[in-house]
Amino acid sequence: MDSTLRNIWFLNFSTFFFFLGISLTNPIVPPFVITLGATPFVVGLIAGVTSLLSLASKPIGGFIGDRGYRLEMMMIGNVISFISGMLYVVSAYLHSLTVFALARALHGFSMGIFFPSSLSTAVDLAPSGRIGETLGWRGMMFSLGNIIGPALGGYLSDYVGFGGAFSFVSIFSLAGFLFVIPVWKDVGKAYHRELKRKNVRYHALLRITFVSASAALLFFSASYSGVLTFLPAFYKSLGFPQRIFGLYMMVVGVTSFITRLIGGKTADRIGPIPVSIVGILIVVCGYLLLDFMTLPPGSYLSAVLIGAGFGLAVPAMQMMALAPLPESIRSMGSSVYTMFFDLGMLGGQVTLGYVADVSGSYKTVFSVLPVLGGMALGSVILPKVWGENRARAD
Repeated sequence: MDSTLRNIWFLNFSTFFFFLGISLTNPIVPPFVITLGATPFVVGLIAGVTSLLSLASKPIGGFIGDRGYRLEMMMIGNVISFISGMLYVVSAYLHSLTVFALARALHGFSMGIFFPSSLSTAVDLAPSGRIGETLGWRGMMFSLGNIIGPALGGYLSDYVGFGGAFSFVSIFSLAGFLFVIPVWKDVGKAYHRELKRKNVRYHALLRITFVSASAALLFFSASYSGVLTFLPAFYKSLGFPQRIFGLYMMVVGVTSFITRLIGGKTADRIGPIPVSIVGILIVVCGYLLLDFMTLPPGSYLSAVLIGAGFGLAVPAMQMMALAPLPESIRSMGSSVYTMFFDLGMLGGQVTLGYVADVSGSYKTVFSVLPVLGGMALGSVILPKVWGENRARAD
């Protein structure tokens, strides 16, 4: 394995462990805050704190990353995540909603620091003509975290308690930090010098492919927040153990893992827009099925479709947004692009939490998800309507 591929895979492993720590919390955050007496609206607010702080910190991570410190941002993001994991444990032992909200905020801040550089380095280091494939491999590491993390979090919380489960956030963050170090030693100085020489012109972010992909991600993540936040809350309200939703997310992760590389390689061959369209359509079908069959085991069929669609669409949408951008602004481009993910998650969690509160049922949320998915589909089609030739000119 040459040094470039080795560095790509070290960063992929760092991404895996970082997001393993995040996905581990997904099935246990809503049930945990419910045990602290939170209402459905407060469940949405607590979940949204992470997205809010991630949103606020991404411009910081993007700006510093574009100055040549992308690898440093990945290391710092893991360190902050380590600290947030320790605060999760403290909140569990103190039974404190305030400490838990602080931990969620800090975890969100770490995401904003880590994510832009993690995504932009994958595009930077990709071999010629293989950007989609490289993003696909990176996405597979993300999906692998979603396969292992939710199931692990569900089982750990059932058998060793919430505090024991939350302690693994710090363990995985430490592993993520250690994988960046050899890459930083190998290419950190050269990376810094190369980026410092390039002009930073952020007006390139206004091109239609970047704008439409960002808008699509906004609605995509808003719809996904309904699954991530309110399906475990719905199962908890019915008395199901946390591992039921952990298994659901494991199915999502497995199918997403399988299709990520397919989506990336296909985007390299035929372009990212057709692949994004097909992926989003599959996700919308999954949402319709979830609304029809919300309880397990039937609900796991929707998990198959949602995961498969995400696996196809996500690397294609990332390629659509970031590949045309100049390298000198790719970290900020990654920041702005993924900020729309946080906006969608935050808006979805708060708005859908309000819907659940007003209707008196978490199940009402699942009827809204296909509409949000349809809005994502309309956004990703926009460059086709605009005209591909004009999009290239922009």
